[in-house]
Amino acid sequence: MEYKTVEGRAEARFEEKRSEFIGYLSHVESDEEACEFIEKIRAMHRKARHNCYAYILKDGGARHSDDGEPQGTAGVPIYEVLQKEGLSEVCCVVTRYFGGILLGAGGLVRAYTRAAAEAVAAAKIKEMASAVKAEIRTDYSMYGKLAKIFSELCVITADEKFEDNVKITVYVKEQFADELKEKLTDACNGNVEFEKLGNEYFDFAPNRAL
Repeated sequence: MEYKTVEGRAEARFEEKRSEFIGYLSHVESDEEACEFIEKIRAMHRKARHNCYAYILKDGGARHSDDGEPQGTAGVPIYEVLQKEGLSEVCCVVTRYFGGILLGAGGLVRAYTRAAAEAVAAAKIKEMASAVKAEIRTDYSMYGKLAKIFSELCVITADEKFEDNVKITVYVKEQFADELKEKLTDACNGNVEFEKLGNEYFDFAPNRAL
């Protein structure tokens, strides 16, 4: 299984016809965590007219709320941004401080969509996949053959140790683990050890930092 989520929290804000909109985005893993995040934002902005939200969980669970705005003008637009971006395990709350000028239904939809989209743009996206963590051991003469194989199978190198031989800790998507082992064996003429250390979800987003 693969899914996209966000790391930590992010926010973005802007003004529209004197109303201030603040979009908050957070990684959450359950209904309880989502509700805690929503209540935290509400507590920060008790004087705000609205704290509208949407969240989507990895198991498909989802909720959204207009929090007093006209039906369908806030919670659904926020939800649709998250869904369009393919995000899960994520909660977005958009706070609105009313500026005295009515925006109309269309204006509200655009404003809440923008607030959610800008919060997503400010976030660090994680592309999670079920992965095998493995240790590869080979001698120095074989080291140069590994990079091409790693690139072909989107293998992420987590650690390298150069001692009596080369020890490399990697993450590979679960569906490619056996193929990686086979390609390494062929390329190194059997002069390689491949040991699975465990399974976990891992971030395969481009340019991720270890």
